[in-house]
Amino acid sequence: MIPADVVYVTETAAHDPEIEDINAEAFGPGRFTRAAHAIREGGPHRRDLSFVALVDGKVVGSVRMTPIAAGEGRALLLGPLAVRPAFKSLGIGRKLVALALDAARKDGWGLVILVGDAPYYAPLGFSIVIPKEQAIMPRPVDPARFLACELVPGSLSNFVGDVVHADLARPAMRLAAE
Repeated sequence: MIPADVVYVTETAAHDPEIEDINAEAFGPGRFTRAAHAIREGGPHRRDLSFVALVDGKVVGSVRMTPIAAGEGRALLLGPLAVRPAFKSLGIGRKLVALALDAARKDGWGLVILVGDAPYYAPLGFSIVIPKEQAIMPRPVDPARFLACELVPGSLSNFVGDVVHADLARPAMRLAAE
């Protein structure tokens, strides 16, 4: 298998069963207890910003982007990112992340958050920059795994408070006299 055999496309509903299989294989039943899963339960992900890797028409990798909020800040939650074991170490996961970040940037998003391994995600633009008290996940998260990628410098500064799915966020307060 060489990377040229892999086709990358925007996710559709037809990919859902294979994506679920890949996530079950990669993360097992414990995935339902994680903080990121609790957030994703609050509403849908953005299919137009989520991608799959196909080989011979079958999904071998997937990444999803979910709109989230913390206080006045808005961001995308990247994940889950999963690649079938037989297709790991081919750059598929990195390519999926790059596609998702590029799509987010083009769609006007300033910030992408994830819970993951810093050594893997750092070369892709993520860093451990979220102070423990700044953004509070709904379940415990290792602070060394709570990563951010600012697509627009300064976007992280407004991301303060309890992290929820954007559909569950309170609307911003209007301050000006109208």
